[in-house]
Amino acid sequence: MGPDANIRKLDDLSAQVSRGIFSLHSLVILALCLIAAVLIGRLVAHLLRMVVVVISNRADTTEDLRRVNRLRHFETLIVLNIALFRTLLIVAALYLWWLLVHPEGQSGAIIGAGAVVAILLGSSFGPVLRDFAAGAVMMAEQWYGVGDHVRLEPFADMQGVVERVTLRSTRIRGLNGEVIWVNNQHIQGARIAPRGIRTIALEIFVIDLKAGTQLIEKTNRRLPIGPLLVSTPLQILSHEEVGDELWHITAVGETAPGREWLLETSAVELVKSLDEASRKPVIAHGPLARYADSDAERRFKRTIHNARKSPAKRKTRTVGVRSRGK
Repeated sequence: MGPDANIRKLDDLSAQVSRGIFSLHSLVILALCLIAAVLIGRLVAHLLRMVVVVISNRADTTEDLRRVNRLRHFETLIVLNIALFRTLLIVAALYLWWLLVHPEGQSGAIIGAGAVVAILLGSSFGPVLRDFAAGAVMMAEQWYGVGDHVRLEPFADMQGVVERVTLRSTRIRGLNGEVIWVNNQHIQGARIAPRGIRTIALEIFVIDLKAGTQLIEKTNRRLPIGPLLVSTPLQILSHEEVGDELWHITAVGETAPGREWLLETSAVELVKSLDEASRKPVIAHGPLARYADSDAERRFKRTIHNARKSPAKRKTRTVGVRSRGK
């Protein structure tokens, strides 16, 4: 077969693909199939979102943290499946359109149409495909789920509660009420707050245990309490006598992520000012603010314990050197 015959064959194939794809009859059927897929997708998404609301309400009323995490995981899977189902409907609509337009199933036209679709997808939907790839990896590795408080990297101040997760994007709500959309391909990392809160401990050294305890109680009455403020007021976790008339008090409180300054700065200044205004100051040193996460303390305690282990000593053996006589 000569080169002219090959060129004519390619021209015939191109014309066949053009007639099959870009004809008025084909475009009308394509539009109807896509409209049906969109309507069915919206109906299914509405029903699944009703299920999400029920699961979310159960998670909010459940006291068991493990059950809450399971319900949040189910909620994330359902939200993710909404996006997957819509994508599958679009693919099914395209396949149905092709079967209706080409019931005879011409192999050459199918190959040509596949090549055209691949070129269009690669050039026009490249960013969307990259979002899908990044979102699939994030969901497979379970980076975060609906209801988690995250700080997204490499963005400086992008943090909030995850409201929606799809293969293409992530929607979070900030502490100021802003709704933030992020394409998944731009997310390089995620910092997740344990249980959605920050735990801060204040270390205080006082000369009178009873007066120090009352000082913590006075401070709590002056701290703003609320879901977006100090979620849990200061509670005395431990106290011990470390010297003659010297007590070490550890008080722990919880805040919403991003509001750590309420305990790290405001509570520390408030304790100092209340002590200075009293007739008999009791603070010998502090308060010192620090993060207090039980899981982190347990992990670091194990790491430090292993680091302090003495290295194994090698057993050395002295080998005598026998001198040779001349």
